[in-house]
Amino acid sequence: MDEEEQGRGDAARGADEGSLNYLKGGELSLQSVRAAHLRLQMGKMPGDPKLTYYVVFFPRYSTSPFSKLSKVGIRHPPPLPFIGNLLFFREGFWENHTKLITEYGPVCGYYIGRQMFVVVSTPEMIKQILVTEFSNFTNRTKPNLISKPMLDSILCLRDDRWKYVRSLLAPAFSDTKLKEMTPLVNQACDVLLCNLKVYADSGKAFDIQRCYNCFTLDVVGSVAFGTEVDSQKNPDDPFVKNCRTFFEMSLFKPLLILILSFPFIMIPLVRILPNKKQKELNGFFIQTIKNAIVFRDQQDAAERRRDFLQWMLDSRDSADSLAAGCFDVISPSAASRQNKAPLAGTAPSEKVQKKLTEDEIAGQAFLFLIAGYETTTSTLSFATYLLATNPECQEKVLQEVDEFSAKHMVPDYQNVQELPYLDMVIAETLRMYPPAFRFTREAAKDCVVLGQRIPAGAVIETAVGHLHHNPEFWPEPEKFIPERFTEEAKKERHPFAYLPFGAGPRGCIGMKMGLLETKMTLLRILQKFQFKTCPETEIPLQLKSKATLGPKNGVYILLESR
Repeated sequence: MDEEEQGRGDAARGADEGSLNYLKGGELSLQSVRAAHLRLQMGKMPGDPKLTYYVVFFPRYSTSPFSKLSKVGIRHPPPLPFIGNLLFFREGFWENHTKLITEYGPVCGYYIGRQMFVVVSTPEMIKQILVTEFSNFTNRTKPNLISKPMLDSILCLRDDRWKYVRSLLAPAFSDTKLKEMTPLVNQACDVLLCNLKVYADSGKAFDIQRCYNCFTLDVVGSVAFGTEVDSQKNPDDPFVKNCRTFFEMSLFKPLLILILSFPFIMIPLVRILPNKKQKELNGFFIQTIKNAIVFRDQQDAAERRRDFLQWMLDSRDSADSLAAGCFDVISPSAASRQNKAPLAGTAPSEKVQKKLTEDEIAGQAFLFLIAGYETTTSTLSFATYLLATNPECQEKVLQEVDEFSAKHMVPDYQNVQELPYLDMVIAETLRMYPPAFRFTREAAKDCVVLGQRIPAGAVIETAVGHLHHNPEFWPEPEKFIPERFTEEAKKERHPFAYLPFGAGPRGCIGMKMGLLETKMTLLRILQKFQFKTCPETEIPLQLKSKATLGPKNGVYILLESR
């Protein structure tokens, strides 16, 4: 018998004598597990049945879900036991999406914990999933660890309830309602301009992203929660503090790995474990909305603010039932246009009588915070950076802004449509740096899309960032060229090559609102100031991409009065 066999025999005998050695707390020792593995290699079973379970079934469990993608011909990086490809994305998704697609193809995949993801990056495949086969890809990823009020938002609602709430909210984003909301955005812009003037007068470099953070928080507070704040001057306001706390919260990393590894145990456990901080935070937002509802119910109709919260309350009080088949469907061919279309698989005559609950009203207001805070802040920050680093484009915008100002005293919903070059600048900003650079749909059942089998339960992830930088559709994709979005150029391009707001029945319901806020803000700023680079300006801009895309280290510029 050679030395290797002798070593195995010694280890096996050691396992017989005491194969089940526990550390403090009842954990198995590494030595006993190794010994048990050696016995298995020699065709023997470990002496203790509990150890047999650990060394036989535990490793099998750790890799059992990782064959699903390969079985349907979808290539992916080699997954690690329990966590899958989590480490592949440890620096974020932005650059690693491109790395993944380049190495494994335009339809590829990965695993996060036991969940399989299918990444799609071609316009035709994306169109099939978002529109043609929508009935099988209606829902987003299951909100397993999300609590109220966000759980009641249309971001998380599923199936019939999502259809109804979406149909109820769609009128709140109509042209008529946005016209009524424009004065609230202008009021927030007045505060922003006062705060920016201090920096312009100082002549010093500053991080304008911080100012945009405060501004967008002011807009969310005003429009969705009926709360007027100046976040920059009043950082200790309860609304401001709780909003910032929400965005600073994250899961403890070891807990995240446990959840990914043992979701069937950890998800129910995390739901029932007390989380005082989370409970207080959720309670604050829900109570804020409920207090506002009580206050407005006591007001005369003429005294009520015309904001998103009031529109939801009007919908709640309306006696008219809604057709669940009628939705705003986002058409990717023009980011500034929305068309009404029936939802696939739903009869237009279907009626839904159940009204919006107070929790769902709170959920939609909270969605404004989730969807409108970071994304709008990032869009404004990226647009500022691109204009500062492309002064020839900024000059064209300034000329257009001056012509506008000569004709109009106050910008409103109607007259800001007269700024086509600013529209192109915003569109090109969203192409280069789409804040929502990835979004998901869940496959309800096994299906075949353009010849590719997709298993039930797979999460389909649209790689918007990669799509927007594909030279097949965007020559010289790293260059800032607003003229890509002339009417003629848009007609020549595949309509699903540009998706900053998603597409189809579950596209971003607040697209028009987001574009209006961004456009009015840039217009108001450029009427008074222009952006200049400085030694502190980070070129190229470093990015963060864990959830949404944003500047990693802020956007430092000089602001020059005009």
